[in-house]
Amino acid sequence: MSEQIDILIAHAHLFTMQGDGVGYVPDGAVAIEDSRIVAAGPTAELTARFQTDELIDASHCAVLPGLIDAHMHTTLSIMRGVAQDVSHWMQKALAPYARHITPESSAAATRLNVVEALKAGTTTHGDYGSPYPGWGEFFAESGARACLTPIFNALPAGGMAGWKVGDVYPFDLDKGRRAMETAVAFARDWNGAADGRITTMLGVHGPDMMPVEMLLESKEIGQRKGLMLHVHTAQGDRETEQIVKRYGKRPIPFLEEIGYLDDQLLAVHLTDATNPEAELVARSGARMVVCSGSIGIIDGIVPPSRVFRQAGGLVALGSDQACGNNCNNIFNEMKLTALFNKIKYRDPTAMPAWEVLRMATIEGARAIDLDDKIGSLEAGKEADIILVDLTATNLSPVLLDPIRNIVPNLVYAGSGHEVKTSIIAGKIVMRDFRVLTIDEEAVRIEAQTQADLLDRRVAADPLQKELALLRAMDAGQL
Repeated sequence: MSEQIDILIAHAHLFTMQGDGVGYVPDGAVAIEDSRIVAAGPTAELTARFQTDELIDASHCAVLPGLIDAHMHTTLSIMRGVAQDVSHWMQKALAPYARHITPESSAAATRLNVVEALKAGTTTHGDYGSPYPGWGEFFAESGARACLTPIFNALPAGGMAGWKVGDVYPFDLDKGRRAMETAVAFARDWNGAADGRITTMLGVHGPDMMPVEMLLESKEIGQRKGLMLHVHTAQGDRETEQIVKRYGKRPIPFLEEIGYLDDQLLAVHLTDATNPEAELVARSGARMVVCSGSIGIIDGIVPPSRVFRQAGGLVALGSDQACGNNCNNIFNEMKLTALFNKIKYRDPTAMPAWEVLRMATIEGARAIDLDDKIGSLEAGKEADIILVDLTATNLSPVLLDPIRNIVPNLVYAGSGHEVKTSIIAGKIVMRDFRVLTIDEEAVRIEAQTQADLLDRRVAADPLQKELALLRAMDAGQL
């Protein structure tokens, strides 16, 4: 007798990501009941076993686990495109805008960014930002999966705008502790929310942005509450200069000294880490997030993700923020991570397509400690699944024998716009390229409204005269 299920996806080019490769199943199917995968395998087997309320014909589609963006700043998408092609990116391009962000602009930016990411196949959003009213509620209502990291630092109000580059940062301990308390409360209240779709980490903004006593207290709180620490780590020469001036050590040796290098740490960027430092972090059990597009634009550097993986470490992909990277799209990150490493090492075999696809799925899930739930298509896991239209001209033609070309084409030719349908926790959140849980047009209009208001606030601020791109504006280059 057939088993009744909610959804059966059939006749797919199925990539389960099981095993050590991509787990390809020709003419594959996935059975879904409630929020979970019941079975994944050949269509003939599953159609004989199951009856379904909804049959999704995935002919001419690649079916994959939903993509994981392990590090993104959704609230910064309101500033997309204002901080590229400059030196001293944070202080001379971002900070004069960021000081004028409001809760309303943050909310509008998050909505815009999540729509963008969902439409490009991201199902798990590793959002990293200061909590604002409605942050968690939006992810719960949108149907997206999220690993939310409320961040905190001890920098004075107003941030880095107007500071002299190279000066040691001042700290405001009272503000820092209030921010830490807010972050801890958010992480406590939202961990496991929305039937487990929302999890949390604790966001130490950076080891250069708070005194050592706050770093140690954060570590102890995270251990006590079972939370990973999501930390900008060795993220550039600015951080290195600050840590050396304060403590006489580079960031990685400093973090080792204070007990930060272990499997509680999700280390983001490692931009300024040497190869031996990256190997040290990997061997400690800490995990890495590489944001190739963002760091390429901001710093012109290829972070040591290849060295990290070769040392046995887990690496996830992140899109970072739209005011540096310009987009939040894991297809973009897969391609750039593969290409940048080939170029850096002058080795066409470095970071092959199948490896970066694993970093976007199962290895990314392991890095953020969610591989028991997501990252591969197998019985018992959450049904986070995307269908990619292989009839798109840039993904055509499909070749299968003697060489199958689907994975290389997804990584090197895919843009994300070929994602046709997304399912998260067994619910269809996007069907035939249209997001069902969010009003896309309303989101875009509100984001533009908030961006216009932000423009006015920045233009009225005397500190806008320090913006690095003003010269390009005056020269008619933008």
